[in-house]
Amino acid sequence: MKTAPTTVGTSWPRAGAVQPAVIDALVPEGTYRTTRRETVRDVAGAPLVELAQVPGLYVTRMLDRLRGSQASSADQPRALLAGRLRSAGSAFASDTLGGLTPQEHHRLVARATGVPVSVVRTATTTIAEALTHAVDTAERARPRAVLPRGRQHASNSGAVVWRRRGRLLGVNASGNHPAVHSLWLEALALGYRVAVRPSRRDPFTPYRLILALRSAGFADEDVLLLPCDHGVADALIHGSDLAMVFGGDETVDRYTGGWSRTPVLPQGPGRVKILLTGPWEPHLDAVVDSVAGLGGVSCLNATAVLVEQDVRGFAEALAERLSALRARPPEQEDAQLPCLPMAEARAVEDALRHGAAGCETVLGDVVAHDLGDGSAALQPSVHLLDDPMAGQLGLELPFPCVWVAPWSMDRGAAPLRGSLVVGVSTKDPALVDALLAEPSIRNVYGLDRPTWWLPPGMPHDGFLAEFLMRSTALAGT
Repeated sequence: MKTAPTTVGTSWPRAGAVQPAVIDALVPEGTYRTTRRETVRDVAGAPLVELAQVPGLYVTRMLDRLRGSQASSADQPRALLAGRLRSAGSAFASDTLGGLTPQEHHRLVARATGVPVSVVRTATTTIAEALTHAVDTAERARPRAVLPRGRQHASNSGAVVWRRRGRLLGVNASGNHPAVHSLWLEALALGYRVAVRPSRRDPFTPYRLILALRSAGFADEDVLLLPCDHGVADALIHGSDLAMVFGGDETVDRYTGGWSRTPVLPQGPGRVKILLTGPWEPHLDAVVDSVAGLGGVSCLNATAVLVEQDVRGFAEALAERLSALRARPPEQEDAQLPCLPMAEARAVEDALRHGAAGCETVLGDVVAHDLGDGSAALQPSVHLLDDPMAGQLGLELPFPCVWVAPWSMDRGAAPLRGSLVVGVSTKDPALVDALLAEPSIRNVYGLDRPTWWLPPGMPHDGFLAEFLMRSTALAGT
């Protein structure tokens, strides 16, 4: 193994640069510059950076060793741990890390993922705030019956202890939105080691994030970046005590099938929906923001709207508002839509046409807007359905693509099943109760906020601690 200092990225690619920089793996010994690498390209096909590819045998042996002892942060005082996480948040937002400034980070992520640069910048703030509040977020999930942190002695009548289910969390990340990396930070506050396999589309965000954590005092062996191919990703999941897997249905289904014997927390499509009862006009702004905010690429963006009154009028008004969004290269400040390489954009367009067969197109006959450099911006689409139980309501594509269908009270919560968030406008508390009673609906918001609202301390798909911790009876000690 060859090691290199963490300042390897001193020549990050700028416009016109010929030699890409290298992102090394971040391992217990520091950094690991592998001989096998993969080129990360921007949406126009230009090379941005060389990404190390860690071999499977190395990952397997390393994880076997790390599972044998707990993280150095596992028993740290709460104040010390919270301070280190706050420092990491500040460093991630403001410092030059691995030779990469925040501004260069935002530009590279925008060019590589196609996510508008203003959205990338906001995601940086989201991650920094998640670090700042990670300890408090973890504490909010602590059951009231358990002993306070640090106490492990039971009274004669017994006690309940909150303890970790393992020592090492593996994360198979996606690259659809940088803020996915705000969702595993709670594990550090709970004393876990974390090993992240970055997406090939966005290795930049976890690279800077892990360097920020190390600069704040987290041990190198407690936060790891392990870029690797799909085969080695299997070894990462198999070698972890528990795992989070981000991705589409195919990826999530593969890792939740039980083959690895590792408990997996899936982070798949959100299939977020909005229900408009009564007049829809007062809520049009919230719907537009829910569909197109965050670039329309997050699992928290709304992809279906059910409407009680004047469904056609609503669909046409929504289409008019979405059609005003600008198609620009993602690094431009006024970009509002996601971009992809042209071939991938055409494939998304084909998938939309196939999925929309039999539906009425209100907006988006053509969604791939050629930017002239080999990339395309994905323009919004709106389709009108005649059945609130139509299968298209579950079709989620990586741009502002929304399905609109009629709804009536006799349909109840059934058309909204399987939603990460339901945004609802109603004055009927019984309807809200019905939504909360549906087990497959994870969060319910009023439309005074967009569906992607997620401040620190609020659960995304439950608290991560619900997956990482367990309550244990303790008596006679």
